[in-house]
Parts: sequence; structure tokens; C-alpha cells
Amino acid sequence: MKDITDFKIAVIGLGYVGLPLAVEFGRKRSVVGFDINPQRIQELKSGKDSTLEVSSDELKSAVHLTYTTQIEDLRRCNCFIVTVPTPIDEHKRPDLGPLLRASETVGSVLKKGDVVIYESTVYPGATEEKCVPELERISGLKFNQDFYCGYSPERINPGDKEHRLPKIKKVTSGSTPEIADKVDALYREIITAGTHKAESIKVAEAAKVIENTQRDLNIALINELAIIFNRMGIDTEAVLQAAGSKWNFLPFRPGLVGGHCIGVDPYYLTHKAQAIGYHPEIILSGRRLNDNMGAYVVSQMVKAMIRRRILIDGRNLGFAFNRRFRILFSYCLGGLIWRSCDSSYQ
Repeated sequence: MKDITDFKIAVIGLGYVGLPLAVEFGRKRSVVGFDINPQRIQELKSGKDSTLEVSSDELKSAVHLTYTTQIEDLRRCNCFIVTVPTPIDEHKRPDLGPLLRASETVGSVLKKGDVVIYESTVYPGATEEKCVPELERISGLKFNQDFYCGYSPERINPGDKEHRLPKIKKVTSGSTPEIADKVDALYREIITAGTHKAESIKVAEAAKVIENTQRDLNIALINELAIIFNRMGIDTEAVLQAAGSKWNFLPFRPGLVGGHCIGVDPYYLTHKAQAIGYHPEIILSGRRLNDNMGAYVVSQMVKAMIRRRILIDGRNLGFAFNRRFRILFSYCLGGLIWRSCDSSYQ
């Protein structure tokens, strides 16, 4: 088994999660950044990042980082970090397609002694139950005998220039105690905020998926309170400010829940819960409420527009979000704070 000083890293997937990781490691050691999108690779080679997560100067600072779409270029690597999306389908079921295809790619170049680390958000058990069999099938190698796995869930906060990758504490784990130590030591090279080594891959997977489930439920609670207070003619923001005068009141605000994580991750947990015979009442109830908030916001806006005799047509509802409409949103929701959760902590 190789020492981490001999790790040659490949980052699979160069989106808003994978690129910052590749850049940080690329400042210190050899890294191959792999993506299936040729346009993405071309723009990164030209020194630009369309996700705006990494500046041109930061890209230049990663002097040991190279970019490729060629699977053959991965053969010289022995530590693979998978950072591909894990979306849901139209029926709100986990779509593991990108993750399994990435596992196929890694499996095709996997060698004895290699380590595969997953960062994509999944339900507890997915790494060992879904990804590992794919790695074994393609490579012909045996898990925890010929190759090893780790899981270190991403905590990237898109658009946040203060809470960058090195400043966010990282959960790590490994498929054996020795691998867990190696994975943890590897991430400590770039994470100045420190790491938390979980006792197993499943614990690390569960920790990630409940982070956003908890936030989703807290926002759902405040959204429901805002709907109630709106019907009572009470300013929700005034209520929250008054309640917030108590030291242990959590400062959540109502709003739309979107983005890549908060509106998606709870469905991974509920999928697994239902698969083992448990129906998660509270989590799904919160999800339904937050999923319906968009329609509620629009209905309240339209009613306010009618009251103010503002012309309603496609151009208004399509809309240029100017000061007039921001004021209208605040007014029509009776204190329901308009904000998008796309950039909230992921």
C-alpha cells in the first residue's frame, strides 16, 4: 500500500466541486483534472472558469495541475477523487447514473494498491453497495484487498468567497482504518480548517446527507410559519426579530429552497429509508412544503399586483427583477423575506 507522499491524484469531474479541489492539490502535488466535456477542459486550459469559483490567478497557481478528457491519461494516477453530480430524476428518485459512469471510468484504469475517494453526495451505503461493485466489475480487482476506497463529502458553498474549500472543515473516512488515516492525512494537506475522521464510510455519507436535510426542515418550518402569519396579517420578519432576541433561537429565514444540494439531498436519505421499510414523515413533509413555496410566492405576488393595479402579462411575470418588484415581493408576502437558497451553505 502506497504512502500518501506517492499519491498521484486524479480528480474526476471539474465542476464547482472538483475544480477547487484540483487547484488546491495542484499547488502541492501532481494532479490530473479529468472531465468528459471538451469545452470545459478547453476553457480551463485557457485560464478561465465559467463557474466563477476559481479565478484566473488561482488557476495559474496550480502549477502541477493538468487537464484532460482522455481516460488513458488517468493511468499514471493512483488516487482517484470522484466529484460528479448526484441529481434526482423527474420522480424525485436518486439518479446515480453520473456516479456509476465515473466509477466505470476509474475502474478501467484501476491498479493494485490504488485508492478511490468519493465526494459526491449519496445516501448511506451507496459507496460500498453501488460504486465498489462497479469498480470490481470493471477492474477485476478485489475491494480492500487490491484497491481501497474513501469518502469525504464535498462542502463547497457556490458563490461564497469567504467560506472557500480550505476554510471549511472536512469530514473524511476510509474503507479500512489504515486507509482512513491516509485519506485524512491527504486532505489535511489543503484543508486549513482541519478534518474530522469519521468511523466509517457510511457515517461520513450519513453526516453529509443530514446536513442539508436539517437545513431543509428548518427552512420549511419558517416557511410554514410565514404562511400562517401572512394570513393573520402579522409581519413575519418582525416576529423573527423578536424571537431572535433569545440566545438559542436559530436564525433561519423563509424563502425558496433551490440549488444543487438542499432541495436534492433529502430525497437521497428518504429513498434509502423507504428501501429499508421506513416512511420518513417529517422529512418528506418539509420537502413538499418547500417544493410548493414557488407557487405560493407567485400567487401572493399576483394578488399584490392586482391590488396595486399593476398590469399582469408575460413580460411582468417573466421578469426583470428590478427595485419595484423587490419592494412588491416584500410587501405582498407580509414580511416573507425574498431570497434564493441557491447560494446558501451547501
